[in-house]
Amino acid sequence: MHLRKVIAAVLIPFAAAVLVGLAVLWPGGAPPHERTGVGFDRQTQEASVTKVVSVSCKEAGASGVPPTGDTSTAEGSSAVQQENGTCKRATIRVDSGKDKGRTFTEIVQPDQSRQLHEGQKVVVAYEPSAPKDLQYSVTDINRRLPLALLAGIFALAVVVVGRLRGVMALVSLAISFMVLNFFILPAILQGSNPLLVAVVGASAIMLIALYLCHGLSARTSVAVLGTLISLLLIGVLGSLFIDWAALTGNTDDNTGLIHGLYPTIDMSGLLLAGVIIGSLGVLDDVTVTQTSAVWELHEANPSMGWRGLYRAGIRIGRDHIASVVNTLVLAYAGAALPLLLLFSIAQSGVGTVANSELVAEEIVRTLVGSIGLVASVPVTTALAALVVSADRPGAQPAAEAAAVPARGGRGRRRKR
Repeated sequence: MHLRKVIAAVLIPFAAAVLVGLAVLWPGGAPPHERTGVGFDRQTQEASVTKVVSVSCKEAGASGVPPTGDTSTAEGSSAVQQENGTCKRATIRVDSGKDKGRTFTEIVQPDQSRQLHEGQKVVVAYEPSAPKDLQYSVTDINRRLPLALLAGIFALAVVVVGRLRGVMALVSLAISFMVLNFFILPAILQGSNPLLVAVVGASAIMLIALYLCHGLSARTSVAVLGTLISLLLIGVLGSLFIDWAALTGNTDDNTGLIHGLYPTIDMSGLLLAGVIIGSLGVLDDVTVTQTSAVWELHEANPSMGWRGLYRAGIRIGRDHIASVVNTLVLAYAGAALPLLLLFSIAQSGVGTVANSELVAEEIVRTLVGSIGLVASVPVTTALAALVVSADRPGAQPAAEAAAVPARGGRGRRRKR
């Protein structure tokens, strides 16, 4: 019981500090800015393709009708193909906004990766300062329906298999998104320190998710403490190596746009914040699993001491480490696969590729997160073994049950 009091003495002030941090750093909404019309920073509306007809690309070019927003074309003979080939003239109807019902036309080149067809739902960009016939252009396909259906299938699978735990997991997931959208992102845009915001936000997500899904118990508290220690390690290592490797966090068009709109944001701090938040989900999985494994081992053999529990738990943890670290590395590699293909096409050496800032960020992100993940196994297992073996619930009843046959005059059955 003494160790449980120590854990409570650590976690209660920690939870209070998180609440204070949320109150102090709460942004109250993202700051307004003038839209640039670049990338995601532009006005968009929903629209539908009402008609598609085939036309000569030469005539379409002479008519002055602008091409669709997807301008990706092949090199070399593409210009000749477009001039002599057959294009499509698509009629688009705006379905939302103040211009609902308005139609416009666009030309789709034959070698474009995105082809439009009648009845298709699309997203159109709106530029009010452009001439009236050029204010709208197709920028993407509307994928809301398939994405919503996939999310519904996911939620149904979680509830059917997880039952009440699955429901609570979905609730905690929704709360995590709320913390991310209403606290972390707006607070960073308001100019708060990204690292501090990430630590407070990730801690709030951790406390809510773990206690909501697994209940208010000593077992959950051990998982929380193990996750907290591992996050601190990730924060220290991430800060050290991001600074040492001179990673700026400004490596693509999106981060460049953020820096242009909000130059006061610390981009390297934003990179570290992403490392912490990205590592949290995997850490929760490992710490909860390790804690549950130690508790179940104790239930199976209440007489086992904390050293025996630790040794048995760490054997389980080694298998967990081997699978989760591999998953983490492959997840980052899969996300960066197009970039890796570009380096392969350029026939760049491994050292050259790894030294580029774009890849170096992913390497630091992966390795720092993996180190914290590996460290969480022995830390959480040791804490769980110490706590669960401190008061040894069930050991005394087991001894009493073994003594009952002797008092009743029956001999013990010899184990074979």
